[in-house]
Amino acid sequence: MRIFGFDLLLPGVLVLAGALLGWFSRRLFGRNTLDRVRGDSREIIERTRQEAEQQKRQAVLQAREEWLKSKSRLEQELQNKVREGDKRQRALEERDAGLNEKETRLRARERTLEQREREAQQANAEGRQERDRARRAAADLNDQLGRVSGLTLEDAKQMLLSNMRQEVRFEAARMIREAREETQKKAEMEACKIVSLAIERTASEWTAERSVTSFQLPNEKLKGRIIGHEGKNIRAFEKATGVQLLIDEQPDTVVLSCFNPIKREVARLTLERLVKDGNIHPRRIDELVQKNQRRVEEQMLRAGQEALKELGISGVHPELVRILGRLRYRTSYGQNVLMHSIEVAKLTAIMASELRLDATLAKRAGLLHDIGKAIDFEREGTHPEIGVEVATRYNEHPVVVNAIGSHHEDADVTHPISVLVSAADAISGSRPGARRKSVVDYVRRIEQLEGLANEMEGVEQSYAIQAGREIRVIARPDKVGDDQLALLAADLAKKIETRMEYPGRIKVTVIREMRATTTAH
Repeated sequence: MRIFGFDLLLPGVLVLAGALLGWFSRRLFGRNTLDRVRGDSREIIERTRQEAEQQKRQAVLQAREEWLKSKSRLEQELQNKVREGDKRQRALEERDAGLNEKETRLRARERTLEQREREAQQANAEGRQERDRARRAAADLNDQLGRVSGLTLEDAKQMLLSNMRQEVRFEAARMIREAREETQKKAEMEACKIVSLAIERTASEWTAERSVTSFQLPNEKLKGRIIGHEGKNIRAFEKATGVQLLIDEQPDTVVLSCFNPIKREVARLTLERLVKDGNIHPRRIDELVQKNQRRVEEQMLRAGQEALKELGISGVHPELVRILGRLRYRTSYGQNVLMHSIEVAKLTAIMASELRLDATLAKRAGLLHDIGKAIDFEREGTHPEIGVEVATRYNEHPVVVNAIGSHHEDADVTHPISVLVSAADAISGSRPGARRKSVVDYVRRIEQLEGLANEMEGVEQSYAIQAGREIRVIARPDKVGDDQLALLAADLAKKIETRMEYPGRIKVTVIREMRATTTAH
């Protein structure tokens, strides 16, 4: 029975023992885990504390570096300001020293001026005293001379004037004799001038330029091809040639408009070739323009050489020959300027031979007298001014240069050949059929010129002469004084410039004449 009871008790004891063992084991494992967790916590805390200390030290170091940098920057700025202040201080001190020096010099100069003023006042006082003494001495001397000679002061003056008049008459006679002898020496030259001026007065002078060239088309359809798609052909043509192409002027005709006759000729040759080939496009236009430019340059050089050969002139600068050839494409009221220049050269040579002047030099002057017209559309100024500039540059003879500048009275004449060139130029231009000119337009311009002059206050009458290149105004002497003539001429010239259009220049001459007439009974 006890054994059965022991058997029943043993499992309970074992269960209890197992429970106790499990509790003890769990307690022991929990304590170890807690210790490990505590150790990890302490390690984490220590590491965190160390990192915080390191960050703190880094922050302190960074703050210290920033403070040092700020301190260094502030110290540098302070030093710069101190140096700038020192510099300004030195400048002020130097300026004060300069002002003090100037003040010292001014005071010294002021003392010098005061001294000079005192000396000048003293000298003036002494001068007045000397003049008074001299006046008294002269009066005493005159009285003594009067008592000795028995003549009064007025009688002495009359005697002195009589002697002076006699001496002046002798001096005038001597001067007249010398002038007559000088005139006799230059008699032949003066006679040449008189004859030349007489020839010039029998001639007239017209000048003008054309600026368009008409080109006849085979048919009206070619206008569309010349214009091209959206106008690209005509734009390319005008850009390459520099010439304006007018399409709608006349049926079957286009007009080339440009003040440069060389460009017009290049454009005419280009258009002629385009119409002949029928191949019209921008690239073809550029090719033909370049080709024709070379062709025209060669033609101009050849024309200048042929003109020199025809006249037997040599020694002309090559560049001047090329410029002379450009006159082949220059016209003046329909007259070819190169042909006109050759004609003037021949006329000038003939007249120079008759007057026993240098015919070769006269021929050269006549040929080159209009050389400025070759490039007057490229430069400012009249063609005589441009011609003088070009001839001087290429070392032409002074007589030739003067003939170029004076053939339209833009410069003073220094040699009879210049007058002959002017006369030959007028003769060549005025011969029948040489030039085209509307008489109505010419008369209208002359009337307008005289009308503007007659509108001026104080003008009695006016005359337009030299084909409208000069206006001579007769002023009324009772309303316009001698000192007002220049002002009247300037006002009239300004009025002509603003209200008229004319080629070249117009010379304004104002004449005032006062006559006094009486009758002796």
